[in-house]
Amino acid sequence: MTAFRVYLAAMWLAIFLYTAVVIAAHGANLFPVFFGDIARLGWPGQFNLDFMFLLSLSSLWVAWRHRFTPRGLALAALMAIGGTAVLCIYLLIVSVQVKGDVRALVLGTRG
Repeated sequence: MTAFRVYLAAMWLAIFLYTAVVIAAHGANLFPVFFGDIARLGWPGQFNLDFMFLLSLSSLWVAWRHRFTPRGLALAALMAIGGTAVLCIYLLIVSVQVKGDVRALVLGTRG
């Protein structure tokens, strides 16, 4: 679990730094670029569509894990927009809350 947590922290740091550089160079105008690439039907758009589907799956998983409660739906919406940065923080926090129990991490606590 320690290696997993280190990996999550490294991914979070990498995406945070990369995003900061991109915003400094190009501004925070993500959505027109993101959906524009999809509309052009090229490889950047294919990657963005694939990524959007991965975001929707991770969001759906979080909502399901929280039994589609208002909190779970709010976390899912945040994850759909925040992507890796939000997912990494979420998994780090939850991995500590469940004391490294992978089953509880993936399935949530039922009872």
